[in-house]
Amino acid sequence: MNKLAILSVTDKSDIADFARGLVSRGFTVLSTGGTAAHLKESGIEITPISEYTGQQEILGGRVKTLHPKIHGGLLGDVTDDGHLAEMIANGISPIGVLAVNLYPFEKTVKSGARREDQIENIDIGGPAMIRAAAKNADNVLVITDPSDYEKALTAIDSGDLEFRRQLQAKAFAHTAFYDSMIAETLTNNSIDCETVTLGMRVAQNLRYGENPHQKAALCVTPFGEGGIPNAKQVWGKEISYNNVLDADAAWELANELQRVAGDARRVIAIIKHGNPCGAAWLPSGAKSFAEARASDPISAFGGIVAAPGTLTEAEAKAMTEKGNFFEVVVCGAIEPAALDVFKNRSGWGQDLRILEAGEHSNDPFLSVRTMRGGALVQDADTADPVDWRIVTEAQPTPDESTALRMAWAAVKHVKSNAIVVCSPDKLLGAGAGQMNRVQSVRLALEQAGDAANGAALASDAFFPFPDSIETAAAAGIAAIVQPGGSKKDADVIDAANRLGIKMVLTGVRHFRH
Repeated sequence: MNKLAILSVTDKSDIADFARGLVSRGFTVLSTGGTAAHLKESGIEITPISEYTGQQEILGGRVKTLHPKIHGGLLGDVTDDGHLAEMIANGISPIGVLAVNLYPFEKTVKSGARREDQIENIDIGGPAMIRAAAKNADNVLVITDPSDYEKALTAIDSGDLEFRRQLQAKAFAHTAFYDSMIAETLTNNSIDCETVTLGMRVAQNLRYGENPHQKAALCVTPFGEGGIPNAKQVWGKEISYNNVLDADAAWELANELQRVAGDARRVIAIIKHGNPCGAAWLPSGAKSFAEARASDPISAFGGIVAAPGTLTEAEAKAMTEKGNFFEVVVCGAIEPAALDVFKNRSGWGQDLRILEAGEHSNDPFLSVRTMRGGALVQDADTADPVDWRIVTEAQPTPDESTALRMAWAAVKHVKSNAIVVCSPDKLLGAGAGQMNRVQSVRLALEQAGDAANGAALASDAFFPFPDSIETAAAAGIAAIVQPGGSKKDADVIDAANRLGIKMVLTGVRHFRH
């Protein structure tokens, strides 16, 4: 029987050289469409698939490889006498090599093409051939990635079965990812279905995970734009798993605060171990950084700094002053002069990871938390449909209202039970992750110190009892924002009135576990 290879690729990279390698090894190349034209132009003799099958393409090219001579050649096990007899009887030759990559569905969707064009770019014959060849990988070498062509030729020469099986796994992952993109597009990334399919690419293998004994990789979703996974690292040593987590927390916090503060203010935020340890929103970025660091200078040391928009030279100089040390700086973009400041900073400046994350989007996305045996999937907490109601006799002043709104934006990014204390210009203190709410209140007030007098306090969920209000009042808190919804709301509001604290209810909770 003839040695046959099918080459049908959207990505033509190196396909001509691969075809020459196959021909030199005695293969007859079957091809179709653009790949056939490309190979002919490269001086390679090919046999059109339609000529081999005796069946012309039909339905505008939708059907050209869906034929028993193709799928029989891919699926036939030449070590099985029964298969071999049937193949001979039906004039089917075994196909030893399949190189296919698929219609550009992802590119078509990203281009904003209309639905009809997206549907036409759903490949049917390609995935069918890949899956058939992969099922029969001990007999068929299946290649979906041009970077594997050279190794595939070597495997043909050596009979490397292990490499064949590596390509088998890669092929099924390739078609699964392709189908996941289609499903994600047609379901509009919704969880209102019986199944959830999420495809991701490995963007970067990391040195290790949260701890050195754990493997880790940074993955990107095909249609996700922006965010830390798509950020460009412009300086510093390799980023780590924990760096990514903290950079994401810092970036989301800083941009949330920037949306609330407005363009006249410059937000700088500092994260440590997933929680805010400092943030400020003054007109000057350098002053914002100084105030953010001053919120908790001990925790800020070794933290992650985020600044929406373009990071300036003055801001970089403030960040690199003596006594400071940071692991990551993430910004929308960085001025060349600012980048030079970090590059010229002796010591930690040489290792500092600097990420350009571009424009921030608050578009909805799916949040996934895996666990043994399954996962929790939810809409990410990007919305804030508040019903801002003042429920006390006293009304917040304009400065107190500003502090309340900034505190409410910040508390969403603190681990529950979450409390933050803010002035109109900065984060003063945070209490995160405590098992009872009053302890979070105490921690936030302790960090704020004397600055808590006249400040605003925000809670991510309702107060079940008046004890937190009494603790806040003792420290001089002037105004509180919280969701409400407790059976004891009336008691909590009465306590606020009795203690002269203004209180706002939002009707929205922002747990962050």
